[in-house]
Amino acid sequence: MLSVLRASTSVLPRAKASLPVLSSFIRHVHADNTDLKDELRSLILKQSEDVREFRQKHGNKVVGEVTIDMMYGGMRGIKGLICETSVLDPDEGIRFRGHSIPDCQLALPKVARGEEPLPEGLFWLLVTGEVPTDDQVKAISREWAKRADLPSHVVTMLNNFPSTVHPMAQLSAALTTLSSQSHFAKAYAEGKPKKLYWEFVYEDAMDLIGKLPTIAATIYRNLFRDGSPVCPIDVKKDWSWNFTDMLGYDDPMFTELMRMYLTIHSDHEGGNVSAHACHLVGSALSDPYLSYAAGLNGLAGPLHGLANQEVLLWLTKLQQDIGVDVSDEEMHAFIWDTLQSGQVVPGYGHAVLRKTDPRYLVQREFALKHLPENKLFRLVSQLYKIVPDILIEQGKAKNPWPNVDAHSGVLLTHYGMTEMSYYTVLFGVSRALGCMASMIWSRALGFPIERPKSMSTAGLKKLCNTN
Repeated sequence: MLSVLRASTSVLPRAKASLPVLSSFIRHVHADNTDLKDELRSLILKQSEDVREFRQKHGNKVVGEVTIDMMYGGMRGIKGLICETSVLDPDEGIRFRGHSIPDCQLALPKVARGEEPLPEGLFWLLVTGEVPTDDQVKAISREWAKRADLPSHVVTMLNNFPSTVHPMAQLSAALTTLSSQSHFAKAYAEGKPKKLYWEFVYEDAMDLIGKLPTIAATIYRNLFRDGSPVCPIDVKKDWSWNFTDMLGYDDPMFTELMRMYLTIHSDHEGGNVSAHACHLVGSALSDPYLSYAAGLNGLAGPLHGLANQEVLLWLTKLQQDIGVDVSDEEMHAFIWDTLQSGQVVPGYGHAVLRKTDPRYLVQREFALKHLPENKLFRLVSQLYKIVPDILIEQGKAKNPWPNVDAHSGVLLTHYGMTEMSYYTVLFGVSRALGCMASMIWSRALGFPIERPKSMSTAGLKKLCNTN
């Protein structure tokens, strides 16, 4: 039954699906305005008033409860954050401003003759709640291209790192050093009024996103190529094209893959480690560079972004142990032995989702279309057919379905990017879109420093004894 359901599932099932109604504060689209910052000004006024009235009317409303298990369990499931850019539904997956991934594939602008949405369009959507026009997306591409150059001291630092420094550590260090260029830090030091903070954060966010591909490509070329400088930016091309060009890849399909990859990894509501770390540090009014560096340091952990590297390492070992062309029966036995030995199947399960990750499905659709005979993809497809049934039978996993990390490495290796330690850097380039969009709004709405109350075990025992 499960295999029948999988066979009938497509990431593009609703070619005529109507897009959902957006938040009530968004009333109309200025299709002729290609300046994102101007668009934001009017939206911020509306949203600020909407939030003020909402808090006045419903500020005492109880949203949920907190159990002791939640406190010891990493605050999992506690509702305590505001995130406007995306929401993760256990049954539907991620929605960007109310739009599912299939919706975004249909609605967001693409390059001529392209099939994948441009990350620039997703960023516009995350920031404004509006699906942008082609002209608005092109304006973002030009804006990021103009901001892509790095200060010489950052280039010198990257070139002087020894090869033993992990790519993610280099990426984080480069962003931390870019704090010296922060418009927000300068404005705060000059005593600019709080109501204008968002404008300076916006400038930093646009600079940061524009420079990230240059930083990431410099790291890649230093570690895995000849160390030659990155190619000059082409202001007539999109963000993903310039990124893949600087990396040294000229296959148009790899560029299409990168457009899709950078779009689907961009945001995953506010409670994941990278988004929350960025928000937490930003709430202390640290500038966007310092804040996102904190997010990257969280993303570098094996329980978060590094998982995509861990999955491919596991798949490589699986190939070495049992080969590629194995029967379903042999694969079934191998998976059972793996689980019974106390190990897990990397890439399966998710803290929130209770279905196959839509980000996995969109990558699977790409593979079915462009590399159906790839042996590693066939192996991943075989796992998709077998692993969920075993996990259901075992009865321990709350979610037996694959997540985004179970598939991305297959696509990257197909186009020649075999350097697994670099995969999380790609994730880091993408996740900046969501983190920066949220940070702009956090400063626009004047969110305070984040300071939850903690308790000791003794205090909790006393609480239980008195109730």
